[in-house]
Amino acid sequence: MSGEPEVHAGRETEHASRTVPPPAEEFEARLKAYEGRPAAATGVGRDPVNEPMIRHWCEAMGDTNPAYTGPDAIAPPTMLQAWTMAGLTHRPERTATYDELLTLLDASGHDAVVATDCEQEYLRPLRPGDHVTFDSVIESVSGRKTTKLGTGYFVTTRTDVRAEGELAGTHRFRILKYAPAHRPSKPVERRPRPVVNRDNAGFWEGVARHELLIQRCTACRTLRLPWLPGCNGCGSPDWDTVAASGEGTVYSYVVMHHPPFPAFEPPYAVGLIELAEGVRIVSNVVGVPYGQVRIGMPVRLEFRRYDAELELPVFRPYDEELELPVFQGVGP
Repeated sequence: MSGEPEVHAGRETEHASRTVPPPAEEFEARLKAYEGRPAAATGVGRDPVNEPMIRHWCEAMGDTNPAYTGPDAIAPPTMLQAWTMAGLTHRPERTATYDELLTLLDASGHDAVVATDCEQEYLRPLRPGDHVTFDSVIESVSGRKTTKLGTGYFVTTRTDVRAEGELAGTHRFRILKYAPAHRPSKPVERRPRPVVNRDNAGFWEGVARHELLIQRCTACRTLRLPWLPGCNGCGSPDWDTVAASGEGTVYSYVVMHHPPFPAFEPPYAVGLIELAEGVRIVSNVVGVPYGQVRIGMPVRLEFRRYDAELELPVFRPYDEELELPVFQGVGP
């Protein structure tokens, strides 16, 4: 969404401390002062209006209207917002003013958010090749409302979408920033336990000693990881182990955003790490923001304790020239 908060229905953000709320009239006057101020400025659509996105949209929605295909095709009007969305990347068009408004509501205890509704108005059809720009404004902040979720304030933003400089439509998006009526206590979630059996018990015994053990076939000397009961190369069931040096590189990786799992805080990076010995292991890349993980990045093994019973091998980016770990942010 453009100039709009990242909304997860029913999600609550806990704050260690909150300021004492000002008198209601004074507080609402401060909120009203944000009306008419920009929420996003000079936004530019990441892609021009294009046929592949139109086709994917129509397939997903089951819309077979012939107006959306052929040489004179237009985009479905309800795609208006799709051309302004920034995906999971940073939104440079979003203003500090909008963040100030949300911070003010958070600090007053209205720190939960839920999307409530949106409405669109179409003024001009969008066609493949159109370049989209947009601006958003904080159109209104309601007075204090009481809902089943809790008490709070409805914040409405209006986004004006232009094609080649001509107003094509408007998109109003409304959220409720509220203080939850009930804050159920959340149980402490534990990470899933690894499945330990007779085929891999030696690996986990090595982890307990802070060793990353690689199996080695005693017949053909082939290394293998993860552990297996027999050699993939020659079929021999006989093996010993080699302790990994801990040096490696990111061979590939994914960033986990959804779905959420208990005890994990998305987004976080999961890497396929190629060890110096030539085998690969799946593990977390820690110590840097997920957006800085790159294929080919040098990493070094470390062992991280997650609770009294669980310790896992993870990998931290490493600067080979300086021979120092890379600390550029808080890792997962």
